[in-house]
Amino acid sequence: MTDSEAFRQRILERQRELLGEAGIPDPDTVELDQTRVGRVSRMDALQQQQMDLALRRRQEGELAALDNALRRIEDGVYGECLECGGAINPKRLEIDPAATHCIDCASALEH
Repeated sequence: MTDSEAFRQRILERQRELLGEAGIPDPDTVELDQTRVGRVSRMDALQQQQMDLALRRRQEGELAALDNALRRIEDGVYGECLECGGAINPKRLEIDPAATHCIDCASALEH
């Protein structure tokens, strides 16, 4: 159905990219030097913290989806729609190797 090994390599590479992205500070705390930082700078720091948290959540979600895709490869069902059981277009998998639904089912689920 699909070239699972090629997709597996793409998935592993994307995981390495996500895990290798460093420089996102820990979103739990915002460190500010209250003697040198003004009110606007504190607001900027809090906004940056929220943006970093959102980025981290997106990355964690993508990593989970990629893990699930690897599991489907191991189970021999990669490229099969979870809704209808039909084949997911390989071009769709090239764009999103973690895709779980064919285009028809994905469209139906959005509505």
